[in-house]
Amino acid sequence: MAEPIDTPKGWNIVSRWRSNRRLLMHDVVLIGIMAVLAGCGMIYEFLLSHYAARVLGATEVAIFGVFTVMIASMGLGAFAAARLKCPFSSFAWLELLIGLIGVSSILFIAGLIAFSYVLPSIIAETYGLHGINLSGGAINTLQWLAKNMPYLMAFILGMLIGAEIPLIAKVRESVYGMHLENNTGTIYGADYIGAGIGALIFVLFLLTLESSIAAVIAASANLLAGLLFYFCYRKHIRFSALLLIGHLIVASIVATIAIKGPSWELALEDMLYKDQVVARMVTPYQKVVITKRIIDPAKAPVWYLYINGHTQFSSLDEQIYHAMLTYPAMLASNRRERILIVGGGDGLALRDVLRWNPKSVVLLELDPQIIQFFSEPVMQKGEVVNRPLLELNEYALQDSRVEVHLGDAYGSVDQLLAQGEMFDTIIVDLPDPSHPDLNKLYSSRFYAKLHALLSGDGAIAIQSTSPYHAKEAFISIKKTVKHAGFQRVEQYHANVPSFGEWGWTIATKAGKSAKQRIEEYSSLPVNDGWMTRELMLGAFAFNQGFYDIEPEIKVNRINSNQIIEYHRKGWAEYNDDQ
Repeated sequence: MAEPIDTPKGWNIVSRWRSNRRLLMHDVVLIGIMAVLAGCGMIYEFLLSHYAARVLGATEVAIFGVFTVMIASMGLGAFAAARLKCPFSSFAWLELLIGLIGVSSILFIAGLIAFSYVLPSIIAETYGLHGINLSGGAINTLQWLAKNMPYLMAFILGMLIGAEIPLIAKVRESVYGMHLENNTGTIYGADYIGAGIGALIFVLFLLTLESSIAAVIAASANLLAGLLFYFCYRKHIRFSALLLIGHLIVASIVATIAIKGPSWELALEDMLYKDQVVARMVTPYQKVVITKRIIDPAKAPVWYLYINGHTQFSSLDEQIYHAMLTYPAMLASNRRERILIVGGGDGLALRDVLRWNPKSVVLLELDPQIIQFFSEPVMQKGEVVNRPLLELNEYALQDSRVEVHLGDAYGSVDQLLAQGEMFDTIIVDLPDPSHPDLNKLYSSRFYAKLHALLSGDGAIAIQSTSPYHAKEAFISIKKTVKHAGFQRVEQYHANVPSFGEWGWTIATKAGKSAKQRIEEYSSLPVNDGWMTRELMLGAFAFNQGFYDIEPEIKVNRINSNQIIEYHRKGWAEYNDDQ
């Protein structure tokens, strides 16, 4: 049996006590290192999935895909570790490599995505191919590679991280000089605890930081753990002097990214937008980007709002979207004194509702920073960057009749029900159901809660994605609203240039349908400068056979995620055709 490292051969009480103390110190170092590295690995995993979701837009596919790839590749890495002969050298070099890839992966992915995005323009400018849409061949290959690079990086990091546990277990047995009965359990215990702490740190502290800075923090901890291992076991590490030089090089890279990384990341991200980026913010819930486009110097610029890479509105045509969202429901309601808006933190739907002169409006919004940005002036570099947006929503969020409830809409609705609240009109202006977190807000249970909040002669209108690009999801919303208890459920659509063909669902609890109520008006009581009676009524018409698939479409329940799957499938097929 091999003697433990640094254990004297004289085994008396004093030497045994010293040996046990020495082994305990080794355990503290090794288990502590394992816990730190597990936390770093979890942060890298979260960073890759979170960044992929924000940049690529396919939120649920990106998050679950990165997690799946990383977990599977960790298993492969654990198998591969068995072929590494010297656990000390292998582990030391492994940590250096993980730190290097971990700190640079986000910037590398951002650079590749940006390059693939601008390459067609570079080629067109170089060869004077203006007006030609360049695609196919090498360009398509590069764009495919850029789109899938987060998964490739997840695979590489997963392989390396997966080898950590077998290697540290071998190191620990070498230290003790014997097979340890609970070695695996001890190492896995440290790994699980460290991973949990890493996840907590990411959620509480790193989520709102720029991805490059979060990566720097994780890589710094990674390098410090690696250096601690190096100084404790450098006698057993091959090429230890070269390894130390490698740590110095990677440390300089980490320092450079800490200083320059955020500006590099923003510059690369800005290349993904066609227009000038004038403001951005990262909240615990989403990444918000505001851009400005000057189409005609003699006219006002066009403003765009992007959340997690998705267009939320353009000042050029947002009036179409918000008029179609609010006007039919307001017109179909018998009274318009108390209104509920679910979502709509940009204040644009609220602006249109206030034109009907209600007595009060309750607005439910998850993100307090969105409310702040669209209600108060924000100074950046000596100017109010959001002034045009405050003017666009006509300072609606500052209106004394408006009551903003911050928090998850599902819980906020429960609070309103507990208070016995009732509303004459309900407007649901939520993002598309592209993420599992939104499934409950498109479920029959949630719509049943809204049914209980709506007065008997009121109407509800719901943003319902595109009937063209996500037809199954669109029809599922109709069936789900009907299942929730609304008696008369209809849908309508209009073309919003920034989005394409878009759709909404409108419902009443009893009596006449919304369309029948609208038909009773010979003229519109509120002039919003765009809507007409004929346009509104014409929006209820769909092409022949549009609803033929309705019997096959399922109701979306709170735990089914059916609407998410319909939405993902529809938009994936559309994107594949582009």
